[in-house]
Parts: sequence; C-alpha cells; structure tokens
Amino acid sequence: ALFKAPQMIDPAEIDRLMGDGKATFALDIPPNFEAELLSGKSPSIQLLVDATAMSQAGLGASQIQSMIEQEVRDFRRGRTVMATAPPLELRNAFNQSLVSTWFTGVVELLDNTTMLAILLAGAAIVREREHGTLEHLLVMPVRPVEIMTAKIVANGLVIAILAAIALRFVLQGLLGLQVAGSSALFLFGVVSYLFFAGSLGIFLGTVSRSMPQLSLLFMLTVLPMSLLSGGNTPREAMPEWLQNVMSLSPSTHYVAFTQAVLLRGA
Repeated sequence: ALFKAPQMIDPAEIDRLMGDGKATFALDIPPNFEAELLSGKSPSIQLLVDATAMSQAGLGASQIQSMIEQEVRDFRRGRTVMATAPPLELRNAFNQSLVSTWFTGVVELLDNTTMLAILLAGAAIVREREHGTLEHLLVMPVRPVEIMTAKIVANGLVIAILAAIALRFVLQGLLGLQVAGSSALFLFGVVSYLFFAGSLGIFLGTVSRSMPQLSLLFMLTVLPMSLLSGGNTPREAMPEWLQNVMSLSPSTHYVAFTQAVLLRGA
C-alpha cells in the first residue's frame, strides 16, 4: 500500500506519538462538524504536522487539504445546503516556521561525521600497510584489538570535537537551530556511533589493498547508508522489506536518535 490507513487516537496521545516520531500528521475534527456543515457554517479543522519530516510536512499538508475539500464536495452533492470547504488550521510542531536549513544542516552533520569516521580509519590502515608500519605494530607486545581500538578512539575523539563545534557555531550560531533536547546527550550518541563507523572503516581498510580500492568500497558502502537511513529519504517512502533491512544498520538509528534529540527534544 502506498498510504498507511488513518488511525483513531485520543487527543491526549497526540503529543506523545508525534514526539516519538510515530505520527507525522494529526487531524483534529471538532464535535458536531457535520451538523455545522449542514447548517451552512464553515467549521475549521486543525492539522498538526511533524515539521521535522520536511518533505512530508510540505506535500502532505496540501494533499490532506485536497482530500478534505473533495470529501466536502462529495458530502454537499445532492443536498440543498451550500456547505463550503472548511478552513484548515495548520500547526507545525517542532519547527513552526518550517526552516528547512535546520533539517538539512542536521542531516549534513550526520553524513559528514559518518564519512570522516570511515575514511580516516580506513585510510590509516591502508597507508600503514603501504609504508610497512602496520607489520611493525603487529610485532609489538600489544594485541591487534588494542591497535584498532586506539585508532578508533583517536579518530573518533577528533570527529566528536568537530561535531560539537559544528553544532554550536554552525547549526546554532549561523543557521539559528534551536536545539530542543540535550546537546550532551547528542554528543554521547555521536561518540557511540563513531565506534561503529570507525570499525567499518577499519574493515574496509583491511580488505582494500590501495587507496583507490578503499574509495570504491567507500562509495559502495556509504552512499546506500546515507540515502536509505532516513535522513535524505523518508523511510516511509521505502518498501517494507527495505525498511527492515536498513533497521539493521546503526546509521538508521543514528539519524532517528539525532532528530529526536535535537529537533523533538527527546
């Protein structure tokens, strides 16, 4: 199905469902709506939109408006009363002004942290193998897991600091992002995710024999992660089987976590 079936929910549950990212739209139809239409009045309908989903927020609101107008026209057909289309009161949650740079800025921050973590870790392995220093490290009285952990921590620390600077001075300072949640919680999530990204970079560097090979593997790995993790393309627009596959990728949960903390105040 292209569209999910609408669900009846209690008005008290709207904030929780939208805060958890489980609902993108909430249509509040007032009591006695049909009676007011039959009496010739034009009662208003309130539409609540999760503005963190930028593409759905823009297109979905206009689609819902068209559906309501069509339903009113069908309801009016064959009746003597002239029931006009009800006005739609739009309320954008979490981004009332629909500032698109907030959403795109956060997505770019996520994409760049992923790319840097994978490339730096992978390039370090390839360069050390090319210069013969990797063999020197392996004969030292340290385990390979300790060598790899040191590389992940060193690169991850630098990227985490850069992410904090970008959040404070670029997203908040230049783009005017109003962080709804905790910046410290976001940075904790960044550090946790960097262990995955750094480990993936080390794996790609291990199977690559040169920097060109690493670049090709990087594109084959990172581009699908970036496009299908929910940052650039809504996961709801993907087939269900693809959503299930991408739910196994930490990048999908990284995007959802960041949007929930920075934009929804989770």
